[in-house]
Amino acid sequence: MDRSDAPEAMRDNARESAQAPRPEVPYPEYLTIESPYKQEVKRIKVDRWISEDYAKREVEQIWKRVWQVACREEEIPNVGDYIVYEIANLSFIVMHSAQDEYRAYWNSCPHRARKVADFDGHGVSELRCMYHGWSWNIDGSPKKITCAWDFPGGEGEFGLVEAKTGRWGGFVFINPDPNAEPLADFLGTMPEHYEKAGHDFSKRWKQVHVAAVLDCNWKIAQEAFLEPWHVVTTHPQFVFERNNDNPSDGRWDDFGNFMRGAPHLPTDRQEPKPGWAITSDDDQEVLDSYYERHLNMPPEIAAHPGVRPTQQIIENARALYRGIIGDKIDDYHDVELFGGHMASLFPNLHPWGAFSHICYRYRPYGTDPDRCIMEVMLLAAWPEDQPRPPAAKAHWLKPGETVADAPELGQLARIFTQDLGNVVHVQAGLKTNGLGHVMLAMHNETPVRHFHDLYEKWMGLADGE
Repeated sequence: MDRSDAPEAMRDNARESAQAPRPEVPYPEYLTIESPYKQEVKRIKVDRWISEDYAKREVEQIWKRVWQVACREEEIPNVGDYIVYEIANLSFIVMHSAQDEYRAYWNSCPHRARKVADFDGHGVSELRCMYHGWSWNIDGSPKKITCAWDFPGGEGEFGLVEAKTGRWGGFVFINPDPNAEPLADFLGTMPEHYEKAGHDFSKRWKQVHVAAVLDCNWKIAQEAFLEPWHVVTTHPQFVFERNNDNPSDGRWDDFGNFMRGAPHLPTDRQEPKPGWAITSDDDQEVLDSYYERHLNMPPEIAAHPGVRPTQQIIENARALYRGIIGDKIDDYHDVELFGGHMASLFPNLHPWGAFSHICYRYRPYGTDPDRCIMEVMLLAAWPEDQPRPPAAKAHWLKPGETVADAPELGQLARIFTQDLGNVVHVQAGLKTNGLGHVMLAMHNETPVRHFHDLYEKWMGLADGE
């Protein structure tokens, strides 16, 4: 669960409910599913992050073959709306082509290959190439082919070339490979951890969308957010008190193309591993690390004597969601309001689980191995008796700006600024690495290893190559 913006009335409710007993809620069944990933130290040659040859190979082996998120449904809500989705040196038009139907086309005229769409569009009835005037219906079929008589026998090539599409959780996926497996097969059991568990992302709306071009490889940026091991050093303000009943201790479970980070089961009752974290003695400091706090102002959420700060955070979140989904919030276990439920879907989507709003996407910047695009979306619930709010437009940070220049991210802007302070130095360090390889830990960096094992499979690489 990320930062809560509960108004004062909700905070009053939280103060009361933090003290009041509540009927026991069963531990979520989907969080009891365990599928441990192999534990080993993995070594990877640095070329994977810094070589232009690898970046070009990724286009052929991954981006032309894998299921990938192009947009959210609410970004193109009406028939005739479309977005231009770009990945590496590829470009696609993702069209809301009919009621409850979405199509994707390679963004290239079949005549002389000019890009058909240079920007997003809304409510169109056709697509038109501005070079020679060829046009197409929004289902991709040819509408008017200038001098069609001049292409005898070419009628079968007049339509836009289509990519496969699929939908899950309000996301529109595309796959350029006509022989790709169905999206449902690629996702596997992932839906069981979302809509079947009472967290349907198709019922969220894109509240915030911030995008930035970073001076690092897309894999470096992604790895910075895949594991929590860096928190002690990079985010010292986030080191909470540690004890056996703290729900934030974690494990990693492998579900194929999807890896989930989840809290240890209540039955584990294990001590934190040595060196994992330090202890905070001040409850107010724990709360200040979680909420927006300006040191020259009183704390937004004050610590209550006798109430553990983690429980206070949970109850504040419960009060916030009571204003959105009503008393149904009492059907959810505390671990779903404060449990560190992370997720990663190969190759580049990270929709956090349960009540967290956070969703990341990472893309290469053309075929430049030293640059990438990172996007942060906050996907929020809204009252069921009200229409879905319009999707936030992407706020692209300008050169010279930092994530701190995106105030809509709230407290997360400060956290991401700390994270992104590392990635450019990692990219530079890879080029001056005396070993020629990096090492990934067997436990703390499990999701990073999982990603790279899948990366090797898609790229046709040997272990660590």
